[in-house]
Amino acid sequence: MQPVQVNPDPSSTGLDPKVAGLLCYLLGFITGIIFLVLEKQSRFVKFHAMQSTIVFVAIVAINLVLGWIPVIGWLISIILAPISFILWIALMLMALQGKMFKLPYIGDISEEQANKF
Repeated sequence: MQPVQVNPDPSSTGLDPKVAGLLCYLLGFITGIIFLVLEKQSRFVKFHAMQSTIVFVAIVAINLVLGWIPVIGWLISIILAPISFILWIALMLMALQGKMFKLPYIGDISEEQANKF
């Protein structure tokens, strides 16, 4: 998927919308939920907040399930950790650049749900 460069709407938080988008990912689903509650007008920030929430809740859930599977689950978790870190950095950079990068499946769900807020 190609990231789409957008001119973000002004954020109701008083922050630059690109910075607010980056901050949505900073502490995973925690800051995602905070920005979902705080943001009232910027579709750009709402999208990144929703995507952050869904992605990081999914990563935590996958890690919890893998933690119960001896050996193989633990090995997969070790592989998943650096991939998650790279994804986290990439999503923050895309938001800071003003790009709406929709992850496969999750991005469409995030956009649909963010429009409801």
